[in-house]
Amino acid sequence: MASDRPAQPTSSPPSDTHTFGYSSGKDEGPWEEWNPTEDSLAPVRGRHRVGKQRGGGLARSSTVLGVGVIAAVGAGGMATAAPGKAPVSISLPDLSSVTDSAKALISDGGSSTPQGSTTPLTTAGLTHADTADGATDAGEALRSRIMQQAESQQNQVDSAKQQAAQTAAAKKAVALATEQQDAAEAKEAAAKQKAEDEAKAKIEAARLAELAKSYTLPTSSYTLTSTFGEAGALWSSGYHTGLDFAAPTGTLIKAVHSGTITEAGWAGSYGYRTILTLDDGTELWFCHQSSISASVGQKVATGDVIGRVGATGNVTGAHLHLEVHAGGAATGIDPMAWLQSKGLNP
Repeated sequence: MASDRPAQPTSSPPSDTHTFGYSSGKDEGPWEEWNPTEDSLAPVRGRHRVGKQRGGGLARSSTVLGVGVIAAVGAGGMATAAPGKAPVSISLPDLSSVTDSAKALISDGGSSTPQGSTTPLTTAGLTHADTADGATDAGEALRSRIMQQAESQQNQVDSAKQQAAQTAAAKKAVALATEQQDAAEAKEAAAKQKAEDEAKAKIEAARLAELAKSYTLPTSSYTLTSTFGEAGALWSSGYHTGLDFAAPTGTLIKAVHSGTITEAGWAGSYGYRTILTLDDGTELWFCHQSSISASVGQKVATGDVIGRVGATGNVTGAHLHLEVHAGGAATGIDPMAWLQSKGLNP
């Protein structure tokens, strides 16, 4: 039977990379016209999802590649089959729809999340607190946190200084209050002591005034010339043992207090001497008299005349030499102090 087909070449046609057909050397015709539709070009979903490249690169899906090839071929309007094949007419849809589908496929990427982060680098590290405070820049947020920390530390230092100042002021106030209290207490104690001393002095003055009523000075119109304890060659003991009342010869000598005359007469360097013994045993020696007016054993009262001033014995002038021997002791005591203890002031 005769064939309408053209004779086949004896050798396999060479591969033509410039034609759209994919011939394996065998006759697989007849070729049918392929009209791509929107459904056939819809992006593949599910497991065959195409991932995006970082930075917005094209997807690597073969479907997208095919679409790109179709779009390129569409520019020529016709694809050619392998050598020896009859040209096949290819109808292409509106390129705008193909382009839109490709763009949708590339931009959607099968609804997969793009790799990498679209967050600006300046917002990296921002916390919710930073965002709530209105921070939009990570550097500014870090600077803000550092400034806040520095301010917090400075506030702590200031607070510590203020606390230390308050503590020092409180201690100073306590010390001042304590000092003032001590001063007030000391002043109060001093005033109290003064009042007590004044009260005691008044009591003692009253006592002495009352006591002085029973005591009197041994003579009148006198001058004190030598006191007890004065050193000098004039006294055989080396020091003065009494109190001297210088007065004109014949001046009356009186009993200082009531008592008994236990001695009256000559006593060597003392001249004429009268000894009056008081009820408590104290002996009063009246020396250098010009005359004696009392006798031994006589009871005398305060102010009674017992003799007269003279210059007998070891003297340099007329005077009364008074000695006081407490308890009848051989060694006398200071007559000045003893008279004062009785409320008398020579």
